[in-house]
Amino acid sequence: MTHRGSRVLRVGSLSRVEGEGALRLRVRGGRVTEARLEIYEPPRFFEAFLRGRAYTEPPDITARVCGICPVAYQMSACAAIEDACGTTVDPAVRDLRRLLYCGEWIESHALHIYLLHAPDFLGRASAIELARTHRADVERGLRLKKSGNSLMELIGGRAVHPVNVRLGGFHRVPSPGELLSVREELRVALDDAWETVRWVAGFEFPDARTEADLLALARPDTYAIESGTPAVLRADGTTGSFPVSDFPAHVAETQVPHSTALHAALDGRPHLTGPLARFAIGGRRLSAVAAQAAVEAGLGDPRWGAVCRNPYRSVLVRAVETVYAVEEALRLIDVYEPPARPYTEVEPVAGVGHGATEAPRGLLYHRYALGADGLVTDAVLVPPTAQNQGAIEDDLRRVAQRALDGPRPPDDDELTALCERAIRNHDPCISCSAHFLDLTVVRTP
Repeated sequence: MTHRGSRVLRVGSLSRVEGEGALRLRVRGGRVTEARLEIYEPPRFFEAFLRGRAYTEPPDITARVCGICPVAYQMSACAAIEDACGTTVDPAVRDLRRLLYCGEWIESHALHIYLLHAPDFLGRASAIELARTHRADVERGLRLKKSGNSLMELIGGRAVHPVNVRLGGFHRVPSPGELLSVREELRVALDDAWETVRWVAGFEFPDARTEADLLALARPDTYAIESGTPAVLRADGTTGSFPVSDFPAHVAETQVPHSTALHAALDGRPHLTGPLARFAIGGRRLSAVAAQAAVEAGLGDPRWGAVCRNPYRSVLVRAVETVYAVEEALRLIDVYEPPARPYTEVEPVAGVGHGATEAPRGLLYHRYALGADGLVTDAVLVPPTAQNQGAIEDDLRRVAQRALDGPRPPDDDELTALCERAIRNHDPCISCSAHFLDLTVVRTP
């Protein structure tokens, strides 16, 4: 391999990720000079066609951005519009929103761990191949995913693109008896989640470290899911935070020529959202049960400030978060009392509102400007995968360079497998990020 002056590796379609993307790697003189995550899905223009719509519509429209994490889009949209209108919802409604979000975390994390990521660690090309050799494990993953879907169906009306969410709350809230009907399924799911932690703890993890700044929501009272304040843990160990309304002042998006998704930077630096960031920033707020799961997984005790910066070990954090989400769902069901009304009326007000929640892949930010007539005049959606792209490309450069510097440089097939695996560490939802394009055409005679 070393006799070549220049080497270009192209992967036309990434496997086992959500959506469609490609990879381009350029090597010159044994050094990686370029690593590009290319998103070639057509722009989806969600911000553009939200303009002019009624202020009540974004929760339903934005749910269609993603079939895996529609609740994240619904909750961020509700938070932003309710912020613009100065509306505070009933605490029981807030708890029900958190419960719905737990369902999404469970089903999304189970999908990623068992069907997308585990084959990398066990030397299998696909989840189908994995099922042939690890049938009981895959069945456990599917059972776990189903428990999350059951929660979403009960509270949201259906598992994909829920229809029961509205501004101020829900069209209909479940009775305590209806929630109890899924409790036994969740009790079994808690056992499955613990087995998931023990299973993934047995994987072998390459040494790696992300140098990106970490960004996640934080709360003083609990592990942040459906609300919180953006907090930063920088690579040098310093910390900071800012109000959700200041998100645009800190996170700037730019268009790059090789992607139909924008790239985002935090105060001019690559940053990473998602499980590693949440665990590092909010791990102290995990429940005692989830903290013990983290210890058993080999992550250290988050109550004493354990931090993990190895992207390969993000699968461990997802497993711990699954334990937490199931346990939290059971807790919320046990204390549930239906609100007096399913929703709080939200009256339109001219203004700008900001909302952020923790999608399974990381922090999702929405901003809406409303007119006095209740129509949306501007909309901005910043998904986690768009924010993570810079950090992913940095990881790719390090992974490829380390492999090329090894005793036996990899051939193209081996290098492709290494790079795809590095991308899957971050569970990118490519379709979510390909939603905007600011097109400038320069014509010369």
